[in-house]
Amino acid sequence: MKTQRMKLLSLLFFSVLFCYSTLVFSANKLPTSTRSTEVAKRVSPKIQKKLKEKGFTLGAPVLMRIFKETSELEVWLQAGNEYALFKSYKICYFSGNLGPKTKVGDLQSPEGFYTVTPKQFNPSSRFHLAFNLGYPNAYDRAYQRTGDALMVHGNCVSIGCYAMTDNQIEEIYTIAAAALEAGQPAFQVQALPFRLSDENLAAHKNSPWLSFWQNLKVGYDYFEQHKKPPKISVKNKQYVFEK
Repeated sequence: MKTQRMKLLSLLFFSVLFCYSTLVFSANKLPTSTRSTEVAKRVSPKIQKKLKEKGFTLGAPVLMRIFKETSELEVWLQAGNEYALFKSYKICYFSGNLGPKTKVGDLQSPEGFYTVTPKQFNPSSRFHLAFNLGYPNAYDRAYQRTGDALMVHGNCVSIGCYAMTDNQIEEIYTIAAAALEAGQPAFQVQALPFRLSDENLAAHKNSPWLSFWQNLKVGYDYFEQHKKPPKISVKNKQYVFEK
């Protein structure tokens, strides 16, 4: 009787463990659709050729930087121990002005350091393909900022998102999806008002967002110097950047 009970408990334990593992795997699995599968099949060979020409491989860890003032989205890929710039895309459209998003309906696009995981990808977006930036993040929540579904997507229309052309988002989405499928658990998006040089900050010294941008500059400078994404936390309503 005791032996039978132990067998039942053991079976129950491994059943629960299996179910938990399946749930974790599903949560981390990149969602797909007929559209995203077709895009990957069509775009990947072209992307692989472009990447090879610059010494990259499809599936390498990715990082993105967004600069509002110049309407740029940069895609960086890991090559060796550092990240290097693969390509800069012209953002087709974003709404609002320089400065972060603070509330629903302000038409602003987010600024800050965001993390994108597989579950934030939308392969069936009405804006062709999309991934959610993860706004509000811990910093935004510390300031009780509101809003959601702030994306990088296609279709060149936006209210609060960063909109690309469909051709651009196909490349960006394919590169990012390949990185996550190859094992990168998440990637960083640095959404910035402009390149945070001392000269540019001085030119915007009268902005109400100057102290916020000076905080972002610490992370910006770390990446500029080391070409590695900084580790980020939020303490006392400030970004904290660690090596």
